[in-house]
Amino acid sequence: MTAFLLIWSPKKWPWPELPDVAKRVAAGVAVADVWGCGFARSILPGDRVFLHRVAQEPKGIFGSGYVTRAPYEVPDPATKRGYRLCIDFVYDWVVDAHEGVVIPREMLRTHPFSVQTWDAQSSGTVIKPMAEGALEKRWAELTGKRKPPKLNTSASLGIPKTSSR
Repeated sequence: MTAFLLIWSPKKWPWPELPDVAKRVAAGVAVADVWGCGFARSILPGDRVFLHRVAQEPKGIFGSGYVTRAPYEVPDPATKRGYRLCIDFVYDWVVDAHEGVVIPREMLRTHPFSVQTWDAQSSGTVIKPMAEGALEKRWAELTGKRKPPKLNTSASLGIPKTSSR
């Protein structure tokens, strides 16, 4: 399994639904979402994703999940290519990053996390294996160990499919 970064900039996407999404995930609800993945076409169902807040404090990792659908094209006339790539995933943990993050950016600057470039400009960056192992270990220490959530077809989306980040 490979892990990827999903980038969230509150300057570009305010995400007022995030507190509700975090509460639902904490209550054990399998919340599915859609996210833009830059140019990454190698993301596969079952791969791991970590959400990273950038551009505005608090910066850092605030959520995780598992990919449920490989990248697909969504029409977007605002882009040069006329579409953007998106993935579907289900959260296994997320906090309201308006209030705080789980792993602050400062910690990501220390070894072994520092082998990774965390300041990606777009989502879909592969997390290097050395950083991924350390990240998974620290993530489990801070959030607890959980099995991947089972997604049923009635699970509601945290965000409408048309407004992926």
